[in-house]
Amino acid sequence: MSIKTALASRLIDYMLSERRQRVLWSRVEEKRERRSVSHKVEYFHQVDDPYSHLMLQLLPKLIEKYDIEVSPYVVPPPDDWAAPEREKLVAYSRLDAHRLAAKSGGILNFSYSDKQPNRASILQAESDLEKVFREGNPWATADKVSSNMWADNLDGGIAVNGDSRISVRLEEGAKRRKQLGHYLGGVLAYGGELYWGPDRLHHLERRLTLLGALREPIDATVLQSIVPDLEPMFEAQLDSKNLIGPKQEIHFYLSFRSPYTYLAAKRLKRLADKFGAKLCLRFVLPMVMRNLPVRREKGLYIMKDAAREARHRGLPFGRVADPVGRPTERAYSLFPWAIEEGKGFEYCDSFLSAVWSRGVDAGSDKGLRSIVESAGLDWTQASAILGDESWKKIAEENRQEMDELGLWGVPSFRIGETATWGQDRLWVIEDRMLKNLTGESG
Repeated sequence: MSIKTALASRLIDYMLSERRQRVLWSRVEEKRERRSVSHKVEYFHQVDDPYSHLMLQLLPKLIEKYDIEVSPYVVPPPDDWAAPEREKLVAYSRLDAHRLAAKSGGILNFSYSDKQPNRASILQAESDLEKVFREGNPWATADKVSSNMWADNLDGGIAVNGDSRISVRLEEGAKRRKQLGHYLGGVLAYGGELYWGPDRLHHLERRLTLLGALREPIDATVLQSIVPDLEPMFEAQLDSKNLIGPKQEIHFYLSFRSPYTYLAAKRLKRLADKFGAKLCLRFVLPMVMRNLPVRREKGLYIMKDAAREARHRGLPFGRVADPVGRPTERAYSLFPWAIEEGKGFEYCDSFLSAVWSRGVDAGSDKGLRSIVESAGLDWTQASAILGDESWKKIAEENRQEMDELGLWGVPSFRIGETATWGQDRLWVIEDRMLKNLTGESG
């Protein structure tokens, strides 16, 4: 490993470390206490974003539970660089929000639709919510506005349409969101940290609990009981109980440059083993190597979020040696061979662990050899294959199949007709597998 790579890896490790996070948290609280101000959470709402609609349903519960002030902003949709596959993102968001609501046991509500609200309804909802958000306790009214918009039932009765202030407010919201380092709707911000959507709300809750912001304080010895009602529902149950039935196949669309692929890999293998399912590894080129933009603020948020998720799941993370470009291409040239040798997952897991938690330079022969041998493969055989370009056709076929499923990012998963995206969506695959065991359609 070069000195430059080693230093970069150590710097990233420090920047993402829990120790540094705690220092930053302490500075935020010291400043807040000196100013004698409350715990202030900022919220960014995009009216035609399904995740934002879900967040409006959760915010009253958060405010009831914690001594916080929430400052809401109306924001526009993300820029093109943040949503390079906008049509797919929009369509998938509706399906995903419906799945989240159905899984929540009545806590959330979102009825699936195959279309977005019309432009007139969106403009009216933006105007209505801009006015509502300036009220003292806007949440019940805001939820009503959002629900009516998604039900195509806005009547213009809450606010005057065409309010000239809305474009200014949208611009202000977008500017503030950018200052804090995000680009999507449905985002909460507190003390230098960002929490996107219902899936990350439990991280904010734990932080507020540790700060003593619960309205009804509890004994620290039972801290583990203070988690959102939703969190256990949105986790696949990866216990050792075997549920062997009809043979099932899980297709795993992955990228070696994706930290979320690293977070998903071992858990997905446990899920496959639980059901006795075949795990089909479908590697694709990273987005940036497919000429899809990933700006600095997006990359930075992803790394911080991945580090937070890794700590939550007890996975080592942070000693990073970015495998973009040549390291990934070299590693992919060996992937079909590793699969043929019956070591596909071991090779995948070895590579991901090496570059995301141990800072191994996969672009060097020494680094790649350690990855190959850790997977139980022979380096002499590997070195004879290294650089073969037949992998490119396979990667493109995998990408095209993923595209046909309406997906564009990794990690993504498919079982039969059910496909989903994200390391926090393994429960979607688990639910489908359980239904397959009982013959239930879906």
